[in-house]
Amino acid sequence: MTTSSTTATPGGARVGVQKFGTFVSGMVMPNIAAFIAWGFITALFIQTGWLPLLGIDPVWVQQLGGWSLDPEVTNTGLVGPMIIYLLPLLIANTGGRMVYGTRGGVIGTIATMGVIIGAGIPMFLGAMIVGPSAAWVMKKIDGLWAGKIRAGFEMLVDNFSGGIVGMLLAIASFFLIAPIVTAISNGLEAIIAFLVQNGLLPLASLFVEPGKILFLNNAINHGVFTPLGTAESLEKGQSILFLIEANPGPGLGILLAFLVFGVGLLRASAPGAILIHFVGGIHEIYFPYVLAKPLLVVAAIAGGATGVLTNVVFQSGLRAPASPGSIIAVLAQTPPGSFLGVILSVVFSAAVSFAVAAVIIRAGRKRDLEAMANGDDALAAAVAKNEANKGRGSSVGDLLNTGAATGAAAGAATATKIQNVVFACDAGMGSSAMGATVLRNKFAKAGIEGVNVTNKAIANLDGTEDLIITQDKLTERAAQKVPGAIHVSVDNFMNSPKYDEVVDMVSK
Repeated sequence: MTTSSTTATPGGARVGVQKFGTFVSGMVMPNIAAFIAWGFITALFIQTGWLPLLGIDPVWVQQLGGWSLDPEVTNTGLVGPMIIYLLPLLIANTGGRMVYGTRGGVIGTIATMGVIIGAGIPMFLGAMIVGPSAAWVMKKIDGLWAGKIRAGFEMLVDNFSGGIVGMLLAIASFFLIAPIVTAISNGLEAIIAFLVQNGLLPLASLFVEPGKILFLNNAINHGVFTPLGTAESLEKGQSILFLIEANPGPGLGILLAFLVFGVGLLRASAPGAILIHFVGGIHEIYFPYVLAKPLLVVAAIAGGATGVLTNVVFQSGLRAPASPGSIIAVLAQTPPGSFLGVILSVVFSAAVSFAVAAVIIRAGRKRDLEAMANGDDALAAAVAKNEANKGRGSSVGDLLNTGAATGAAAGAATATKIQNVVFACDAGMGSSAMGATVLRNKFAKAGIEGVNVTNKAIANLDGTEDLIITQDKLTERAAQKVPGAIHVSVDNFMNSPKYDEVVDMVSK
């Protein structure tokens, strides 16, 4: 395996929060289909759902929605049990598996049942805490007698130790963890309620939008808004919290401003980015555009706050998380009475972010044109302006982590054939999957065979990777995870000129 000559340095608080967001995302994202299924069931079958509103309410619809008018029908339907039991247990199992494989998933699920029953409310936060924590405890306990069990008794010890530990952790979760997590949930809900009641919820965009640009969006969305929003949706039938981070409007406005007023590659790539962002729901596609001009975070905040305010005024929201944050997913999860507010929140937020971004971009347009003419790449770390002007980067050394590798190291990087290329991001889906597709197509056109190009979450990197491609804000974490690989930083998974250099390096 080839290695780069750079070493990662501690990333401080931002990297720590990113790691937390990656872990939370790793628990939630694989189970998003279950959230969406619950959202569809809720949208169709509850008493205020689509089918009853259309006058289609036979007994089976009432049974599925849990609101049957027949006094002899006592079932609670699918909506309540799914959100109280199924979704938290799926999260707990996934979190446990991330820590200790299948055994961790089983123990995490058992322990989480205690916090669910003890709290009596949807326990997403409890599942995120108890699932991986229980798996960690089981892992440490197994380590106490690892290699010391007499041959033939391994299964007996594993099963009984798992059962006993699972029982004890479930009891502890019931009496100890459930009250604590309930208090935390109530506290967060009180804060949100205070913001809503005092018309201050749009201020959340002051933290949410900059956090997204720093790739903290998974920690914000899956760690806070999804758990609280799902609980609120169960009670009220919808939640505004699902649209605070997921609204595609602010990013759309910024990309439109680049399409109209931008220069060079930023303008040329904007149409494709708009399609990927707004229809595909991959919000990460517009982050590099903001990083190119950091002042554009003001446009993102203004647009986000406008969208939140619009939903507050119209009292609109979604039934379930919109993931990915596509306009299609947003509309699919919009209840009948919220369509006007939700659509206007997207339109108004896009309009405001476009207006603010247009002023910022136009103010620097002359400077940008001069930079292109002079080949100035001072902002290369954000958008690779010089590479956009030339169509590709200047050296293979720039591919290696922070670009500090020497020519000798670059030569060493090609000494061993690269066979495993991985695109890595927070969730291992979305933008990294699209980047992998782009590079596969480039390899195919170049006639390169025998190179495996995949996408993973950074947390799932296992050291088998020869070359890892990440967006520049995430490269440091990937290098910490797998220091023995070549690390390539790009500003945009869909349109990076560095891919041509990767093709050249792999083909040697």
